[in-house]
Amino acid sequence: MASPTGTTDAPFGRMLTAMVTPFTADGEVDYGAVRRLATYLVDEQRNDGLIVNGTTGESPTTSDEEKQRIVSAVLDAVGDRAAVVAGAGTNDTRHSVELAKQAARAGAHGLLVVTPYYNKPPQEGLYRHFTAVADATDLPVMLYDIPGRSGVPIKTETLIRLAQHERIVAVKDAKGDLFAASQVMTATDLAFYSGDDLLNLAWLSLGAAGFVSVVGHVVGAELARMIRLHKSGDITGALAIHTQVAPVVDGIMLRAGGAIMAKAALSMVGVPVGPVRLPLVDATEQQIAELRACLVAGGVKLTDV
Repeated sequence: MASPTGTTDAPFGRMLTAMVTPFTADGEVDYGAVRRLATYLVDEQRNDGLIVNGTTGESPTTSDEEKQRIVSAVLDAVGDRAAVVAGAGTNDTRHSVELAKQAARAGAHGLLVVTPYYNKPPQEGLYRHFTAVADATDLPVMLYDIPGRSGVPIKTETLIRLAQHERIVAVKDAKGDLFAASQVMTATDLAFYSGDDLLNLAWLSLGAAGFVSVVGHVVGAELARMIRLHKSGDITGALAIHTQVAPVVDGIMLRAGGAIMAKAALSMVGVPVGPVRLPLVDATEQQIAELRACLVAGGVKLTDV
């Protein structure tokens, strides 16, 4: 199924949020809240794409059945007006292939495939892993390069080689090597998406297609406007938004971690999504107080005050 928001230079849309997975108080997936959150992110936070079942969605602790139902719920809520990209990355190639096929059956518009974590495969192993997943369905694939968590970067020459696959069309970059990314952009047609909210504006300056954000849960509309301004040539306006949302990035990304703090932030803006699952733990009272101050400094309107 084609993405409703994709273009040649931005195959999954431009403003995407790596969506958290709502849970009930007893730790079950809250599918009603999944639909409500997806609708809020698209209608109020101006996302034209959503990543579901990624690591911000606590994918290591959700079952395959839960993943399938989450994709279906999000598609049901917003699939006609936003790209729904399903995480299919694990450190087991066969499992990743099965998750890719499952997402395709559910109707996802694309796949996000993270570098296999912990295993530390060689570059040839990465190449074979990614191509195996890309071969498994007809869906376009976004690679996720995050060596800080996976332990292994996707090297420039490997990315250039992977770009020859017709369905590998994009990279979510959380590696932060801007020069290496420029080399890949020059040599290939891969669309790059900022996977690190600290570097969103820097990525736009290099020609990135857009963002895969975590802070987009609460400032997605501002980030979408930043992208529009930058693409129209208003660099000063884009910089002003970068400066405005910097405290929000600090509060969500530089403290207890994305999923924990994104869920706490959503509660503060009146979009409750429940707790996290172990081994993650919910934000402490001190972390919540610090986050609240950061959100206020970033101009986020809170409903729990």
